[in-house]
Amino acid sequence: MGIIARFKDIMAANINALLDKCEDPEKMIDQYLRNLNKDLGEVKAETASIMAAETRAKRELDECTAEIEKFQNYAIKAVQAGNDADAKQFLEKKNQLVEKQTALQQAYTLANANATKMRQMHDKLVKDIENLNAKRDAIKAKIAVAKTQERLNEVGASVAGAENNMSAFARMEAKADKMLDEANAMAELNMDTESANIDNLAAKYDDVQTDTVVDDELAALKAQLGM
Repeated sequence: MGIIARFKDIMAANINALLDKCEDPEKMIDQYLRNLNKDLGEVKAETASIMAAETRAKRELDECTAEIEKFQNYAIKAVQAGNDADAKQFLEKKNQLVEKQTALQQAYTLANANATKMRQMHDKLVKDIENLNAKRDAIKAKIAVAKTQERLNEVGASVAGAENNMSAFARMEAKADKMLDEANAMAELNMDTESANIDNLAAKYDDVQTDTVVDDELAALKAQLGM
C-alpha cells in the first residue's frame, strides 16, 4: 500500500508551488504526469486484487449461507420423518456453519470496505491526472507565449540599440555641420578683412591721383591768366 501513501502525498502537494521552483515547468509537469501514470498502473493492479478478494469473500459467504439453509431444510425433513437423531446432526452441522458464516461476514465486510476505498482512490487519481493533463496544456500554452514575448523583447532591445546608434550618428553629423559652419564663417571673415585692406590701399592711390589732377588744373588756370 506504499503506492497509495505516495499518491496521497503527491495529490496533497501544491503543484503550482513545485512548478515555481523548477527552471523548466514544462518538463516538471511532464515528469509528474509520468510518475502519476505509473502510479495509476500500480493502483489499478492493487484495486483489481482487492476487488478480487472482495468477490472471493462474497462467494464464500454466499456458499456458507446456502449450506446453512440446506442443513436447516434437512433438519426439517428429518423431523417431519420422525428421525430426531438425524435432525440433531443436521442442526449441529448448521450451527458449525453459522459460526463460520459470522467470520466470513466479517471478512467480506472488510474486503468490501477496502474495495470501495480503492475504487474511490483509483477514480480520484484518474480524474486528477485528467486535470493535470489539462493544466499541462495550459502551462505549455503560457510558456509558448512567454517565449514569444522574450523573443520580442530581444528584438525590441536590438531596435533600441539601433536607434541609439542612429542618435549617435545624428549627434556626430550635427557636430560636423557646426565645424563646417564655423570654418565657413572664419573664411568669410578672412575674406572681408583682406578686401578691406585692398580697398584701403587702393584709396591711398586714388587720393594721389585726385591731387595730381587738381594740380594740373591749377597750372592750366595760371597759364590762361598769364601768371
